[in-house]
Amino acid sequence: MEYKICSRCVMDTSDPDIHFDSKGVCNHCLRYDAEYPIRVFKGDIAEHKFKELITKLTKGKKEGKYDCIIGVSGGVDSTYVAYLLKQHGVNPLAIHFDNGWNSELAVSNIEKTLDKLGIDLFTYVIDWTEFKDLQMSFLKASTPDGEIPTDHAINALLFKEASKRNIKYIVSGMNFATESISVPSWAYGHSDWKYVKAVHKIFGTKKLKTYPHFNFLNLFYWTFIKRIQSVSILNYVEYNKDKVRDVLENELGWIYYGGKHYESVYTRFYQGYILPNKFGIDKRKAHLSDLINANQINREEALLELKKEPLDKEICERDIVFLLKKFNITREEFEKIMNAPVKNFKDYPNKYSKVQKLKKIVNFLRNKGMYSK
Repeated sequence: MEYKICSRCVMDTSDPDIHFDSKGVCNHCLRYDAEYPIRVFKGDIAEHKFKELITKLTKGKKEGKYDCIIGVSGGVDSTYVAYLLKQHGVNPLAIHFDNGWNSELAVSNIEKTLDKLGIDLFTYVIDWTEFKDLQMSFLKASTPDGEIPTDHAINALLFKEASKRNIKYIVSGMNFATESISVPSWAYGHSDWKYVKAVHKIFGTKKLKTYPHFNFLNLFYWTFIKRIQSVSILNYVEYNKDKVRDVLENELGWIYYGGKHYESVYTRFYQGYILPNKFGIDKRKAHLSDLINANQINREEALLELKKEPLDKEICERDIVFLLKKFNITREEFEKIMNAPVKNFKDYPNKYSKVQKLKKIVNFLRNKGMYSK
């Protein structure tokens, strides 16, 4: 495919499924324009929906003292969700998925935030032997989906804990304003247990006895029988990344970690080194394009940012050493993984078509006001 970049954002043909209109505007920008009135709210409508949500959260609990569940990572989005809820009288239970890759800064951010806000924390510590085997399986599969073992498990854990504790709401830090772009060929499997299981069956050596996971039947049970809703509260407020960071730093003593999702050492190294060097994928293009569409930066600023290295060389080398030690592999074994032929999720068993159908159903229910994700 001939190289082309969007005339409005900075997404380009590193996304193999990208397409452009007659003005050179990409499908991601066009989708943003089409869904912005549906996903993100402004003015009186936003205020009404926000108040309505707070009322539901504070009056919706069936038993126990928690109004909802939130996932916390030490990052800006989840930290602001915690702050926002407590500011409006909501009492959440914070859930943290410890996959063994937390940076010291992330741990410090979580501790300071929850202590100052008076929020209880439940931490799920994954069995490292199992999880290491699954992460290594994805590296050996040679797909750009190396973060899926964490993402899938977090989704499963939040729903399982909500179901077990009879809590009806999971309040998410996902937001359409600054996280609208999704590229399946860059990362797939968040909801596809068949795919996760297939990759591990081929490349793994350990049984996944304790790894949190879910299939479509589980999702149906949680959503339609247990009536658990996942709510993106940040779609109901003005969400400017820079302003929010200032609030968190001043109010909570929170400290920025240097990049989107870089509160995790593995995510920092995976997005900053493995993706660009093996797969030619720079996720900053999606992150910056979202901010362009949200009018939080301009295209020229984004292009200048992309000229910088995704990851500082000194940090990168330190992360490589840490990764080799954590995985107990040699530099040569790592380079063999980096040089293996590139594949994608379609090279392995999956339920992609069913996932797409499920998304259409969720979008239909969302537009009808029956689903609040």
